[in-house]
Amino acid sequence: MNTFIMSTTDPIANLLGDWSKELNTASVLLRAALIVILASVIGCERSSKRHSAGLRTFILISFSSEVAMTVDLFLMRDFSFRLPLLSAATLTASALVSVNSILFSSRSQIKGLTTSAGLWACSILGFTAGAGLYTLSLIVFAFLLCILACFPSFEAYLKNRSNHFEIHLELKSSEYLRDFVTVSRRLGLRIDDIEANQAYVGSGLSVYTITFTVCSPELKKYKTHRETVEALSSLDYIYHIEEMR
Repeated sequence: MNTFIMSTTDPIANLLGDWSKELNTASVLLRAALIVILASVIGCERSSKRHSAGLRTFILISFSSEVAMTVDLFLMRDFSFRLPLLSAATLTASALVSVNSILFSSRSQIKGLTTSAGLWACSILGFTAGAGLYTLSLIVFAFLLCILACFPSFEAYLKNRSNHFEIHLELKSSEYLRDFVTVSRRLGLRIDDIEANQAYVGSGLSVYTITFTVCSPELKKYKTHRETVEALSSLDYIYHIEEMR
């Protein structure tokens, strides 16, 4: 009987025994359960932050990849297939689903890039689990979860200290735009671009997307973007202002 042993170097597979390296009912159940558990943790992290793709989406993407890899292994074992065609098609489909999770807001902001990349990464995670690479699956899962859960605060710190940032500005009237530009320059901000937001035409507000470069040494050293935006928000003719991320 051809047992089609996949790996002899995976520490977890060696610990569990040869059955976990073969294509049999027990190993298939183990791989399916493993990817569902790992994808559930990542999906819960994304759902808790109200991202466009949630728990079920992450589980389905990962599970479908795991099943595709398992079926490909079966076809290569019993029907002499040379390439994992189903896995390749699944990866392409996962990429399409990931792209559809990217959203464009009315403020010209792109949202969902991290979630999109996370879905694609979870698809790869499904392939490793389906191939019986248990140790690699756990390593990839640990790094992926760390990137999604732990890096945002560090990324926000770096962005808040950068010399370039973009704001969404709502003025009570377009007549105040010149005054706003003057105040910004006095604060040590160079305006690189001003774009009127046409989505607010007819609302009674003058809405702009403005890109700044911090030129003042004092601002670079002591002030964060949040503090700069708060200082600008005190101007009477500003209806609303916020940094775009």
